[in-house]
Amino acid sequence: MFWLDTGSGRPLVLLHGGFVDHGMWDDQIPALAPGYRVIAPDARGHGRSANATEPFRLTDDLAALLRHLDTGPAILVGVSMGAGIAVDTALEHPDLVSAVVVSGAGTSEPYFTDPWTTQALTTWHSAMAAGDLDASIEGFMRFAAGPHRTLDDLDPGVVSHLRRLARDTMSKHTAGEPDRLVPVRDTWERAAGIDVPVLAVNGAVDSPDHIGMAERLAGTVVNGRAISIDGTAHYPNMERPDLFNKILEDFLRTV
Repeated sequence: MFWLDTGSGRPLVLLHGGFVDHGMWDDQIPALAPGYRVIAPDARGHGRSANATEPFRLTDDLAALLRHLDTGPAILVGVSMGAGIAVDTALEHPDLVSAVVVSGAGTSEPYFTDPWTTQALTTWHSAMAAGDLDASIEGFMRFAAGPHRTLDDLDPGVVSHLRRLARDTMSKHTAGEPDRLVPVRDTWERAAGIDVPVLAVNGAVDSPDHIGMAERLAGTVVNGRAISIDGTAHYPNMERPDLFNKILEDFLRTV
């Protein structure tokens, strides 16, 4: 398992989304490291971390890493898949978590009902099942734009960065390989028991499902609230790092 560990202070863990890696946090790591111990791992099967060879849970991988690093309770910040890992860890390993920030997800058990989202997911997953790497990357990239924009509306640098991250991780996998990920169950039913502060930071033009799940989580936990960043979709930290970082830093001063 690969991770970046830099800075000093309270531990702050940045958890990337699915099919990318810790590089999605390039605009957060140098901004936060002067005041926090920033830990940014690559999840198993992503980036520079090895692919799975046996059944595993992403939350257990993270818990093992934090115990190895002897961090004590950490603030977990996650986008999409990373948000699900953060919530799972608050449920399964609460002694390791002091606060949670999510974006574009609620728990690790997503549900999709919006027509744009379900159609985009079907197209993307069909390309992955066929082993078509280029089509898989383009299917993935639709979520970077969201349902109301095209990729031409995004900063070209953000688009090229996401494409490179996605290609690096998707090229590690093959169509038909065993899925060894073990899900965490009953997360929505158990989420009301999370008593650490939770902040949802959504892209305002993300899909309704992704926004809705994050807002549902914020309304379910004991101490939660939600905020949106205008003009951004599934990766607000990459599209508006200045505003995302300010929101995050303001929240961190309260926990």
